[in-house]
Amino acid sequence: MFLLILALAVFVIYRISCTLPNRKHAVTPAKTKSLAVFLGSGGHTSEALALISALDFNRYSPRTYVISEGDSFSAQKTCELESSKETTTCPAQYTLLTIPRARRVHQSLVTTPPTALYSLLLCIYYITFARTSFADVLILNGPGTCFVLCIAVYVNKFFGLAAPRVIYIESFARVESLSLSGKLLFPFVDRFIVQWQQLQEKEKGAEFHGLLV
Repeated sequence: MFLLILALAVFVIYRISCTLPNRKHAVTPAKTKSLAVFLGSGGHTSEALALISALDFNRYSPRTYVISEGDSFSAQKTCELESSKETTTCPAQYTLLTIPRARRVHQSLVTTPPTALYSLLLCIYYITFARTSFADVLILNGPGTCFVLCIAVYVNKFFGLAAPRVIYIESFARVESLSLSGKLLFPFVDRFIVQWQQLQEKEKGAEFHGLLV
């Protein structure tokens, strides 16, 4: 029994090490890519949509916007953006996907694990079972529920299933230090982008491409 547990532990560690991102690995650009973006409500949503609005919607299609339950602001702003981008040559091709919050505002730490687990299971369902391919690229910029999305992606990677490349873009407001979400996700995302050069100098492996929003 001990040897079986040891072998299982070694296998799990090996698979996790295989799925950790190699940020030096070159990726051949495709003509079109499906895109998913998590909208964290409030300022996070405004920043994420500002980033997305600069993209060529003909190239990044279809698009999936992941929002937390009860976040009517993000849903409204998404529809406004898509309507402003829609043309006869670029019809709106997007989906709004609602997931449970991993932790509600003012929720106690004692009751958080069950809600976080429920959120994780739903994310795994949507990424793994709900459609043929969730997305080629997943963009995250916080807050906490995006960590659950990243774990769901790694469940697919662990079992060798199709999984999107994950890009984390740190908030414009983080000038000197990473956010908690950024610190948690730094080792797991394929690309980690910050918006201030002094922050990039502190965090080895982070990218800086100027102010993005």
